[in-house]
Amino acid sequence: MSHRITLIPGDGIGPEVTAAARTVGEATGVSLEWEVVEAGEATIRSQGTPLPDDVLASIRKNRVALKGPITTPIGGGFRSVNVALRQQLDLYASVRPARAIAGEGTRFPETDLIVVREATEGLYSGVEHWVDRDHTAAESVAVITRKASDRIVRFAFELAKRERRRRVTAVHKANIMKTTGALFQTAFREIAAKFPEIPSDERLIDNMCMQLAKKPEEYDVIVTTNLFGDILSDLCAGLAGGLGVAPGALYGETLAVFEPVHGSAPKYAGQDRADPVAEILCLELLLRHLGETEAADRVFRAVWETIAEKKVVTYDLALPGYTTRPVSPSTCSAMAKEIARKIPDVRLDTPLPKPRGAPASVSDAALEA
Repeated sequence: MSHRITLIPGDGIGPEVTAAARTVGEATGVSLEWEVVEAGEATIRSQGTPLPDDVLASIRKNRVALKGPITTPIGGGFRSVNVALRQQLDLYASVRPARAIAGEGTRFPETDLIVVREATEGLYSGVEHWVDRDHTAAESVAVITRKASDRIVRFAFELAKRERRRRVTAVHKANIMKTTGALFQTAFREIAAKFPEIPSDERLIDNMCMQLAKKPEEYDVIVTTNLFGDILSDLCAGLAGGLGVAPGALYGETLAVFEPVHGSAPKYAGQDRADPVAEILCLELLLRHLGETEAADRVFRAVWETIAEKKVVTYDLALPGYTTRPVSPSTCSAMAKEIARKIPDVRLDTPLPKPRGAPASVSDAALEA
């Protein structure tokens, strides 16, 4: 069966890491037909917008997309393409697995968490303005609705049920944000009562950060609002080995977009040195979403073995913090080719030597949400 997929290369290192993912995808033997569309800084010059209509149309038509990182200007310029994409396509569930995969240098080798983040509202709603004429004060509004809170919490519990996860933890700040935080807290408690077979608890955002730094192994599925989820998913990526190995997925009612957690790193663009693992693991999640489970397992295993061997890895995975052996860094494309080379021959009948490894499909809950 052939799968037609929208591909958004992005900018910065995006074209390089998405090319790496395509190299690995070809090695799986799965028939993947890519419909390439452009978004980001380049389309501002050519089309006057960072998010052209044909990008949205392609995703709506194909229902699944692989996306590279897209630059978001800091403190000015156009609004985030990533945020606009989520809002316009109602990709409400951002799912970010944090699986320790960076090898012997991983400080928390048992890390296996999933951050489920509401992705369409909160402080990223875009409701902000200057308070005074002189632009010395600004106001931003956090929009939290019961509808969005209910569906993201339900998504988290359905995911936990299908993944046989042991607990769902809600993260909020209801002690201070007594309206928006309390609304999310109330939604969590009412939905949790409908899943009595799944243990649940709550943490305040500041305490959650401390808990994850001390004992991440005690947590499993974390569900939270947009800004808190953005912060916590980066923290969890650090526990698992860094942003270079952190994939992400966005789910709506019928659509799914897979994108790495990291940014576009424009200073490294065109140098063939970026870590391709996060984008390749996005391909793994995409394959699971398509029902190509064995191919996804092979991708994950090949990535794992490549990093464990430390023979062909990019510069970030060759740093002293990630290995006790001297390693000469390889290029992005060379690492992709090494992962692709391993795919046909990896053994799927032997356990991975360290953490629990690849979970079952994170897409099941999305497909039925």
